[in-house]
Amino acid sequence: MKNSISLIGMAGAGKSSVGKDLANKLDFKLIDSDALIESQYGKSLQNILDDEGYIKLREIENLVLKNIHFNKTILSTGGSAVYSDEAMQHIQQNSKVIFLEVPFDQILERVPSFLNRGFAKSPTQSIEDAFLERQGLYKEYSHYTVSNTKDLHSCVSEILKLL
Repeated sequence: MKNSISLIGMAGAGKSSVGKDLANKLDFKLIDSDALIESQYGKSLQNILDDEGYIKLREIENLVLKNIHFNKTILSTGGSAVYSDEAMQHIQQNSKVIFLEVPFDQILERVPSFLNRGFAKSPTQSIEDAFLERQGLYKEYSHYTVSNTKDLHSCVSEILKLL
């Protein structure tokens, strides 16, 4: 039985907030993969992106995600985790994967600027193009899709009902 939950979705989908609340309610440990990358590499995602490029940031994310040990864990992934099939297979095998779905207009309301977020996309790609590309990947890798368009409590309650 999978006793862990992984949250996937776009930047601004609420993975960190929902993850914190779920971890508290279930008495699980919370791992935020973006924070884990920053602590292991000693620099922000944006600095890694600026210094080494988006492909390298995705490689680092893959490496970190593949090495997560799940046991009563809530994993809040970075938005680009779905670009690594290897990491996502590890996550799927060890946790219930929930896609926090939020429409693009709400993402833009929640994240007015992506400039310093360490958003791993091709330099020629717009935020909307990245959003559209990722939607299919989020759906492909998730066991469940939960809309996170209301308040935090509603989203967390919906997830708890699934379990």
